[in-house]
Amino acid sequence: MPEGDTVYRSAVNLNAVLAGETLTRCDIRVPAFATVDLTGQTVEEVVPRGKHILMRVGDHTLHSHLKMEGSWHIYGPKSRWQRPAWQARAVLATERTVAVGFELGLFEVVRRSDEESIVGYLGPDLLGPDWDPAVALENLSRQPDRAIGVALLDQRVLAGLGNVYRSEICFLSGVLPTRPVGEVGSLPQLVDLAHRLITANRDRPERTTTGNLWRDRTWVYGRTGAPCRRCGTRLLHGEIGDNELQLRQVWWCPHCQT
Repeated sequence: MPEGDTVYRSAVNLNAVLAGETLTRCDIRVPAFATVDLTGQTVEEVVPRGKHILMRVGDHTLHSHLKMEGSWHIYGPKSRWQRPAWQARAVLATERTVAVGFELGLFEVVRRSDEESIVGYLGPDLLGPDWDPAVALENLSRQPDRAIGVALLDQRVLAGLGNVYRSEICFLSGVLPTRPVGEVGSLPQLVDLAHRLITANRDRPERTTTGNLWRDRTWVYGRTGAPCRRCGTRLLHGEIGDNELQLRQVWWCPHCQT
């Protein structure tokens, strides 16, 4: 699933080509909004909010969430699309650009005045202007019995982290993903690490948590059974979740994390 840094780059790239431009085509291929046509209106801006992308056009906001398979592509007016047309959920064109949202997990159109109803529940955005580590720390501490690996994925706590960052942050902090939040003695440092790590990756297409951009880009994520890059112990893999968040995969080192 795309994480906050991927969504951030998508929004920045979309904003660079759409902001201030007039739509010459607005083709929404989601049944509930198929009759919405904003052709002739000007795109004010495209902004990220956690894992959400908000396109502000006139009195409306086009809200998309990439979920597992979604992505936004940017093409020239006559360029060939890199994915089949049947996967397109939204096509927005200007005189110079065509933005296509493929396999978007969510796409909807709401009134600008109702924007808070779709993203107002989110915690402070790790890559947003509202980032506030004190609020994130307070949110994390509110449920001390909750597993830290579950709490980090809760977008109401802090917005932007996904499976990759959750596993890597827990490893780099020396904390088992299943450890209760209340037993994590370095919560402020963990929150700071989350912010620094995702910020370091927001402007580059290849995500790395090890500092290596060419190979060995993660410490534990996706490396089931491989030796820990620090101690050589075989890495473990499992699933964790709770009543609020569904089970999700996680990786860890049983020696380096306690």
